[in-house]
Amino acid sequence: MTQPIGPDLFRHLKTVGDPTVSPDGSRCAYVLSWIDQDSSEPRARIYQAGLDAAPDGAPPQPFTQGNNDGHPRYSPNGATLAFLRAGGNGAGSTRQVWTMPAGGGEAAQLTDLAGDVREFVWSPDSARLAVVSDVAPMDRPKELDLPAAKEVRRIRYRHDAIGWRGDSHFHLFLVDAATGKSCQITSGDWDDMAPAWSPDGRRLAFISGRSGDRDITATNEVYVVDVADGAVSGEEPSEPEPWSQGLADVAAVSWSPDGSRLLAAGGTGDGLAVLWQAYLYILEPGRPPQQLTDDSLRPCLGYPGIYPPLDLRWLPGDEDDGCIVFLGDSQGETRLYEMAVKPEGRSAPAAITAGGELLSGVAMDAAANRVVVAGSHPASPSDAYVINRLAQPCETNRRRLTSHNDAWLSRHAPAPMEKFVLEREDWDIECRLYHPPGFDPKQRYPLVLEIHGGPNGAFYDSFVPWHQVLAGAGYLTLAVNPRGSSTYGEEFVNAVLGDWGGDDYRDLMAALDLICQRDYVDTDRLGVHGYSYGGYMTTWMIGHTDRFRAAVAGAPCIDLWTMYGTSDIATSFGETQWAIRLAGGMPISRPLANELAEGVDTLAFRLLQRSPIKFAPQVETPVLLLHGEADARCPISQSEQYFQVMKRLDKEVEMVRFPGCGHGFLRTGHVALRQEYLERMLGWFQRWL
Repeated sequence: MTQPIGPDLFRHLKTVGDPTVSPDGSRCAYVLSWIDQDSSEPRARIYQAGLDAAPDGAPPQPFTQGNNDGHPRYSPNGATLAFLRAGGNGAGSTRQVWTMPAGGGEAAQLTDLAGDVREFVWSPDSARLAVVSDVAPMDRPKELDLPAAKEVRRIRYRHDAIGWRGDSHFHLFLVDAATGKSCQITSGDWDDMAPAWSPDGRRLAFISGRSGDRDITATNEVYVVDVADGAVSGEEPSEPEPWSQGLADVAAVSWSPDGSRLLAAGGTGDGLAVLWQAYLYILEPGRPPQQLTDDSLRPCLGYPGIYPPLDLRWLPGDEDDGCIVFLGDSQGETRLYEMAVKPEGRSAPAAITAGGELLSGVAMDAAANRVVVAGSHPASPSDAYVINRLAQPCETNRRRLTSHNDAWLSRHAPAPMEKFVLEREDWDIECRLYHPPGFDPKQRYPLVLEIHGGPNGAFYDSFVPWHQVLAGAGYLTLAVNPRGSSTYGEEFVNAVLGDWGGDDYRDLMAALDLICQRDYVDTDRLGVHGYSYGGYMTTWMIGHTDRFRAAVAGAPCIDLWTMYGTSDIATSFGETQWAIRLAGGMPISRPLANELAEGVDTLAFRLLQRSPIKFAPQVETPVLLLHGEADARCPISQSEQYFQVMKRLDKEVEMVRFPGCGHGFLRTGHVALRQEYLERMLGWFQRWL
């Protein structure tokens, strides 16, 4: 008999990610992450699996023995596997590049750079690596071990997922694969990331944040630099050449088979980040970008500076200009796509896989015949699959490579998921409903409305821990993708800009109204939970309706005016999301300066109208605030303000502070605190529902 999935699931589940496939397609390596049962510390090692084995063949085996190994990449000649590991000779605790023979052996440290290595790529001849590493300015001398002040000169001096940045930046290095000798090839007051080698190995394309307004926007550009064979020995590289004129942002780049053009995932708009709706373009010097895809899908990307870009592969072909193989998201599902490149323009991408899952990793052999994808679906937290791209249909030649969670899942069955669509005016609002174990439609169940972050995030056909925990505890769990959610097209995702708490709120309430028509929903026991923007919407909702008996708001932003002055992404994110880019410039510019000087702070007034704290007097719902104390994205001062106002109004409110935790701690924080978050959330609903 199976048991419900509980808040301790993080201690038991293992994550498969960041796959790489050998050039000949015979083997795959991936990162397996888990929590050590004795120390409660995170662990990550590289596993390797043969791709030629029969389905009942040998299971994947550990390949490295470190405690935190990641980012494996086979060399193009197939002889070596390079990866990242913290610590080593002279490197302190920084992450450096290590190498091992692809067939197994001893690991050896290759690089000894001063800063952390974020990512790397092999040159086509396997002789060099292009490495992205952190470069910090020279620190001023310190006397003895006395504390020193930190200087701030720019707006983007910190990042919630990375930490203190100050004047540090990511830059490119060339590293000799045999000796480890390195040479820095980019520098400046900006970040350079995501290098991609040209097929002949003489040039590097990369993504750079060197635009003039880099301190207040999240835009990136594509540059190409000549890297002659002697560059590692210290020759000065040529001046990088811009290739992405006409695009406002780029998040992934790769080369055409002949090295004359680039394939880029980016966008032309000046508002929403390309992370939420990107398109594929062909870039060629002296020509405007050629758009290949429409917004019926979104190419899957990395996150420059945090997660390396996913593989975009441009393959040669006998007809036209070859084809492109890539992962794409559409309507809360991920698929592997193939698309012919035609000289005259766009062609329709063809889905190779069926969807019904969230894929977060992809790797291919040299010819892209064998493709390994990693991800999850509602009944599986994390697995890797190998796909024969040339088989027709290739889904019949899809084989699961990993089964690290099978034993635990055999004792803890995931909640089943139902999908349905709500028709709202001109939009279809997609909803997912998770049913408790042993669901009986003749009974009545409490229901919790789940709200995602972003606001341009989305709920996928995937395994979501808090959904599983709530359903396992006996709650119907309704996850809605209201307008503003990504993967439903650019117009849909843009519909929330400048309208937080408007039609997005009405979409969520309409979905709740629809589900409450079902007899098995106990409408007297409704709860609501959300994190980040979901926390914003949770506190907004309880200020506008008394239908909820309990609310849990994780890392909410409740006062948009003060958040603008304290969040690490206030300018690049907030100015677009809250529509505060006034005619004539940015918020802190001449028009706003005049408003402030005259004592007519209309901007602050507008932001207050969309801030949940304004409606605190109307709240009748007991609310629990859960917030990380080191959150730079939605600072804990947001919850502190709301808590104090609610207490002064004699409302039912509690606040729980998670020490040392940033905004993303539900994914990367200490397992004890992640577990406690879910226990606190569940306990609040059990208390009030």
